[in-house]
Amino acid sequence: MTSMLAQTPLHDWHAAHGGRMVDFAGWSMPVQYSSIVAEHRATRAAVGLFDVSHMGRLLFPDPGGGGLLDSLVTRRVADMKSGQIRYALMTRDDGGILDDVLVYHLRNAQGESYYQLVVNASNRQKILDWLANHGAQDALVDSTPDTAMIAVQGPRAMEIVRPLVKIDAARLPYYHGAETEISSVLGIISRTGYTGEDGCELIVPSAIALEVWDKLIAAAEQFGGGAAGLGARDTLRLEAGMPLYGHELSDQIDPFQAGLAFAVDLDDHVFPGREALLERRDNTSRPRRAGWVLDGKRVPREGYAVYRGDEAVGRVTSGTFSPTLDRPIAMGYIRAELAAPGSEVMIDIRGSLEPARCVPLPFYRRNA
Repeated sequence: MTSMLAQTPLHDWHAAHGGRMVDFAGWSMPVQYSSIVAEHRATRAAVGLFDVSHMGRLLFPDPGGGGLLDSLVTRRVADMKSGQIRYALMTRDDGGILDDVLVYHLRNAQGESYYQLVVNASNRQKILDWLANHGAQDALVDSTPDTAMIAVQGPRAMEIVRPLVKIDAARLPYYHGAETEISSVLGIISRTGYTGEDGCELIVPSAIALEVWDKLIAAAEQFGGGAAGLGARDTLRLEAGMPLYGHELSDQIDPFQAGLAFAVDLDDHVFPGREALLERRDNTSRPRRAGWVLDGKRVPREGYAVYRGDEAVGRVTSGTFSPTLDRPIAMGYIRAELAAPGSEVMIDIRGSLEPARCVPLPFYRRNA
């Protein structure tokens, strides 16, 4: 492991507890501890803890923060009430996706309003540069180096978080958050996640990250849960039909292709890429994101070709063997007319054409 990789405040814990460390977007991150399948199943059945401190966290003070972000993302955010969180996109002038982001509107202990932008680790510097090119460099604080971010996911998640958080976290609605005391120090809790399960994400100062993590681990182990790595995070998000930047999302893909029209406000909302997206909105000639299930055991992987008859009509962007569904699943892009549920295709898996059926996304939906 090269010393040049960035390390989260929990890095030494991961290394000491069997984490298999890999280079992920320039960070030394645990891909797994025991096994990806075991960590996946523990999250679905009880609770999984994920160190997601590599995600970028950018703060925009008010007055001005809301209006600034409103002009830079695809969705209106200036009208958000305090405590709300919205999923949005940042797009190039040609409509290609620069990143998918979460925008938080929060208040600090003094009652002052501010916004937080959470971006993908692989895109953090790109987004900082893009913001600087749009005049926002003096209006933000990059809190990523000074904080840790922990995702607590699964049906027992809120139960193990409750003793650490001053507010009643279980009463937070989905996609809402608050600044509050976490283990007696101010932090942020949000009812968000990337697994398709109930849960939350905690942002705390780096100095108390290990203390918070140790308390969560001890509580999780009482229910058969524990730490989970990037491998399980990927299989969980794929079952939940959630796109991943660099796979389902890129600057060559627009939001409508990706099935993210809900995250684009085109009426009376101006942002970079709006004019291009107005033209693309009704364009059905471009490939669309779809999900496929296979009945065999062979797993499609990123880059595998999708066929209809002898014609290549699409490609796989993510694939895995689903521990929950006990079958291979995949997402990818295909000609728009073949993206409808029920469409049958063949996926070339190392020279063998395997039948696959298009299904609605997500593949997995938890019981409410």
